[in-house]
Amino acid sequence: MKHKVLIVDDHWVVREGMKLILGTDDNYDVVGEAEEGNAALEQMEALKPDVILMDLNMPGGLSGLDTLKIMNEKQIQIPVIILTTYNEDELMINGLGLGAKGYLLKDTSRENLFRTLESALRGETLLQPEITARVFAYRHKSAVEEKPKNALSLTEKELIILQAVARGLRSKDIAFDMGMAERTVKAQLTNIYNKLGVDSRSEAVAVSVEKGILHL
Repeated sequence: MKHKVLIVDDHWVVREGMKLILGTDDNYDVVGEAEEGNAALEQMEALKPDVILMDLNMPGGLSGLDTLKIMNEKQIQIPVIILTTYNEDELMINGLGLGAKGYLLKDTSRENLFRTLESALRGETLLQPEITARVFAYRHKSAVEEKPKNALSLTEKELIILQAVARGLRSKDIAFDMGMAERTVKAQLTNIYNKLGVDSRSEAVAVSVEKGILHL
């Protein structure tokens, strides 16, 4: 069965380029494309794509960032991979906080595109090395000097859970592997978020790598 892909970008050339690359793999089928977020939301409802490639900066309509916010509000749980350029670091950070499953430069290689798609379809978050470096550089540049008072050391159990999250495991899978209740795992995740000063799994992984807590 082919994975259905929706491409959302205001540049025709980008959409056509992505379609050409995706057309070289029999596992993917581009079922729709949109120039901005409102049209994308309509197509999500009509086409039920398995994964979305989406630009963050679409001046002609609803931006990718606002589209992600609406998806969260409506609990539309389709994995989104952000298409980005070299001058959108702040947008990338915001998109990460809204649950994007990965980021790709618009001139990425075929290999990176399919690796990121496969990861997103598994429910994992994958950042390419060049994207990771930019995320960390931006955080260092914009972060305040004082560390949050709740940025305490993680316990051994919290570290194990964080490592599992970095591998893309869901709470119920982590609970099964560790022999504990799912609600206990979710409580531990809340503790991890508080200690790291983040609000999502993807942010927790990114900050943990930045601080040297995790090594991916």
